[in-house]
Amino acid sequence: MTQTPRERARQQTMADIVSIGRRHLDVHGAAGLSLRAVARDLGVVSSAVYRYVKSRDELLTLLVVDGYNALGDAVDQALAKVPADDHGAQFRALGRAVRDWALAEPARYGLLFGSPVPGYEAPAEQTTGPGTRVVVRLVRILESAHQGGKVEVGSAGNSDGDTQRPPAPGLAADFSAIREAMGLTVPDHVLASGVLAWAALFGTVSFEVFGQYGKATFADPGALFESHLEVLQGIVGLSQPQGNGWWSVP
Repeated sequence: MTQTPRERARQQTMADIVSIGRRHLDVHGAAGLSLRAVARDLGVVSSAVYRYVKSRDELLTLLVVDGYNALGDAVDQALAKVPADDHGAQFRALGRAVRDWALAEPARYGLLFGSPVPGYEAPAEQTTGPGTRVVVRLVRILESAHQGGKVEVGSAGNSDGDTQRPPAPGLAADFSAIREAMGLTVPDHVLASGVLAWAALFGTVSFEVFGQYGKATFADPGALFESHLEVLQGIVGLSQPQGNGWWSVP
């Protein structure tokens, strides 16, 4: 359907507001966002901007959704360059895309995965879809590998090889609900390892983005990340790169 001039103008104004909001996020942080300042940079009186964005919280939501989608797009683009049946390479491509985007966009990453903004709670109905794009791609990689018989038996989540171990009490119903909601067939131990990899991936990226390692601890943070990524790939039971990593026990 062809947009009217008014609709196009509104869409452009909303895009401008989000763009200005991103710039202000870089300079002032999430807690320092101001609709008055956005209106000033937009070249309109403050009352005019409220016709598009009603509050600071609504602006934050726009930026959260924008950030999640930008991260999701970066992951999608990285995965499109890797053969779909090379699940290990897909896993590594996803992890590297997350790190690359986070290092290039530390303020936006901080809004999504850093300290909560005081007084702000992201509305689930607007942010859940964009916010789960990366973990959905991760789970789909594991599901595809499982369907193809390429999750290494005994490696995903269980160091003792017991792939039939039941989940911890209270988790079985959660895993079952996830499988039903996402149409998955992966068993509990693979799903559990995927959740661990998801949390660990963002944990190690956050440590680097927020300077938790310290400036003098690691001379090559990229090499450290690659070693973490290789360990996580083993945890989820996907085939290892040629030669295996430093962490492998002969």
